[in-house]
Formats: sequence, C-alpha cells, structure tokens
Amino acid sequence: MTSITIRNLEDDIKQRLRVRAALHGRSMEEEARDILRRVLAEAEPPRHLAAAIRSRLSPVG
Repeated sequence: MTSITIRNLEDDIKQRLRVRAALHGRSMEEEARDILRRVLAEAEPPRHLAAAIRSRLSPVG
C-alpha cells in the first residue's frame, strides 16, 4: 500500500473529519479511507476520451 499527504486542508474540514471519525469510532485516517473508498466506488467508470468529446459536441453539430 501507498500513503498520501494532504496539504492545505482547511481547518473546518479537518475538524469535521475528526468529529465524523469519532462518531464512527475510528481514526481520522480510517475515516478518510472509508470516504475515499465509498466516493470512488460510486464514480462513473472512465470513458473513452474521443467518445466523451463526441458526446459533448454532438448537440452543436
């Protein structure tokens, strides 16, 4: 596994993460991992770039 460092995180976001982690009974680090896992699992699968461009330009003609 790899690790990341998040710089310039607003104090409000850090505090909200701390509170959320405490409510779930886990560390801030584990809470952040869970958030990332859930959000990325919901994300749309990557699209082919050319298809994305075509779909965007098709209404224009």
